[in-house]
Amino acid sequence: MKNKWIFVLIGIIIIAAIAAFFLFSQNNSNNTPYATSDTRRISTEIENKQNTSNTENTNNENNQNTKKLVETEISKFSTKILVEDNKRDNNLEISASKLNGVIVKNGEEFSFNDTVGNPSPDEGYEKAGIFVGGKKSKGYGGGNCQISTTLYDAVLKVKGLKVTERHEHGKEVGYVEKGKDATVVYDELDLKFKNNTGYDIKIYSDVNEEKVNVKLVKLSYES
Repeated sequence: MKNKWIFVLIGIIIIAAIAAFFLFSQNNSNNTPYATSDTRRISTEIENKQNTSNTENTNNENNQNTKKLVETEISKFSTKILVEDNKRDNNLEISASKLNGVIVKNGEEFSFNDTVGNPSPDEGYEKAGIFVGGKKSKGYGGGNCQISTTLYDAVLKVKGLKVTERHEHGKEVGYVEKGKDATVVYDELDLKFKNNTGYDIKIYSDVNEEKVNVKLVKLSYES
């Protein structure tokens, strides 16, 4: 008789365990769709934010690529070539080519010597007329001072270009009025100016049979 009740009790326990298992499984089944739905919603929101960010970045890149670089002339100056000297003309052309196309960004300081470099034979320079202690002599890069002087006078015309270093010759040079020249000697005397205009500028420089020409332009972008 006792064994019978034991079997009945075991059966009741087994039935209760099975019922509890099915009840637990049903609750989990009912909760899962909601959890999955929330996960999908959050994932979709993150994806949408990423897509929006990527679209904004792409639009910014496209706007930059479609903007047009505009060059506006702000100054120019020319000086006459008074001396017939092929070697001097050669030096003028070399230095003008090194200066041509140089961009001076807003806030930067320009150095003629750093830009043009040492007028050595390795760079193609030849000996031509220079002033040493107020007397005429010959030296590599003779003629460079006419390039620096022409640039100096173009710079003087632009408000916001501050000359920070400049030196006069010991003698009048002839191609510009007295007091408007700017002599340069590599590693000794330089022409420098700082760009405080609020925008970038570009230098154009060329030499023809009669003149040295320098033009300064303002760089800007427009859609």
